Amino acid sequence: YECIICPELPAPTRQQVLDRLPGVDAIFWWGKGSLDKELLDKAGSSLKVLALMSAGYNHVDVTEVKARGIKLGNTPNVLNAAVADQAVLLALAAGRRMQEGHQRILDNQWDIARPQWLLGQQLKDSVVGIVGLGGIGQAISKRLRAFEISKLLYTGHKPKPEDLNEPAFVVAATTYSAEFVSLDTLLRESDYVLIACPLNSETRSMFNEDAFSKMKPNSVLVNISRGVKALETGQIFAAGLDVMYPEPLPPDHKLLSLKNCVIVPHLGSATLKTRTEMAMLTARNIIAGLEGTPLPAPL
Repeated sequence: YECIICPELPAPTRQQVLDRLPGVDAIFWWGKGSLDKELLDKAGSSLKVLALMSAGYNHVDVTEVKARGIKLGNTPNVLNAAVADQAVLLALAAGRRMQEGHQRILDNQWDIARPQWLLGQQLKDSVVGIVGLGGIGQAISKRLRAFEISKLLYTGHKPKPEDLNEPAFVVAATTYSAEFVSLDTLLRESDYVLIACPLNSETRSMFNEDAFSKMKPNSVLVNISRGVKALETGQIFAAGLDVMYPEPLPPDHKLLSLKNCVIVPHLGSATLKTRTEMAMLTARNIIAGLEGTPLPAPL
């Protein structure tokens, strides 16, 4: 196969991408630029397969792609372990005040003589709520076993069946109580709230001022899927964020000045192993689409 690579990588403009699309048979897409009617029109009728090197597809006009008979694939499940690791990392870092502690070192403000200095929250004996117990949520629940949490709550469209053939959930459910509850109940009862649901029109504004008002004042929020005021006022204890809006976050954004907010720049899947596996699956989706065989990971 002939491969056209934008020489402007890693950050070509949209116009530079559009200029190289006419006549292509497939598109290997990394990034969050819109895959819409304009782009599909530019590629033309030769386009047979569109492969995303991502699990999310909120930037894709799926209806338009399928209406044109173009095969569409993504990379689900491959990144579950890496993102789950990141979620637990952020929960620990935010709960144990790592950001604030690091800043105290830089400012030479040590106060270790006081036993109450920089006391944080811990996972042991805590109630953890997971919003969205899909593949990533189940991978998180598996990791939480090691921290001896007292209870796992989860919410979503419907409860998971007890005989769910997914090892992460089965292990979690048989190690401690895993209970399906409403979002309101999860917010009220959880010491840690981990958001692991996909970004879409239904979930975009799920965590707003009303949601934060229902959370415990000692609660820690972790977002690995997508409240300045709640953090500023102490309405919640801390937050660990891997995704935020907007991205990139402006350097003068209020979130960056908060001591109780740990932020990383959307690194959930950023391990060498995971990104390599994502790239390989994307390539396999393309080859299958061009050869007329089923995509390994179709949408």
